[in-house]
Amino acid sequence: MNIETGVGVCATVIALGSFWISWGQARASRAHNRQSVRPLVLIRTVRAGYRDDVARLEVINAGIGPAVVTRTSVTLDGRLIGQWDLPTYYQMAQDLPLLPKVKTLVTGAALIPGERSYLLHLEERNGQESAWFWELISTRLLVEIRYESLYGGEDFVARSTLV
Repeated sequence: MNIETGVGVCATVIALGSFWISWGQARASRAHNRQSVRPLVLIRTVRAGYRDDVARLEVINAGIGPAVVTRTSVTLDGRLIGQWDLPTYYQMAQDLPLLPKVKTLVTGAALIPGERSYLLHLEERNGQESAWFWELISTRLLVEIRYESLYGGEDFVARSTLV
């Protein structure tokens, strides 16, 4: 083996090692970038105090990246009634004494970082008059939101909780 062959083999080994390290760094960088824009969607049932007379089911994106809604579902009294859209809202609200304010979430909707909005919202006149609404959002209605980041493919899930 002459010197040129030895230099060529060493150069090839160094190039392959450099390529392997660069590939590993690129992979780690992609994983870091995905985590740095991860959304975190929460669904909360809120009954405010005496100064803020509202009861609501609210959705919050507490993450640092936008959340893209991929699918929603609504369960009322243990029965799946559809996704969180206007037809499902009207079906759910047909027997209610008052129509609460609503925000629907359809497939493809985006929740920006820090966004806080009401899925259902009812301004109370007094606590007893709207006790039915509190019972609805805290014990009967279950909302599930499936979402992902802008990178896609994660299938994160946020669910309202029943008391």
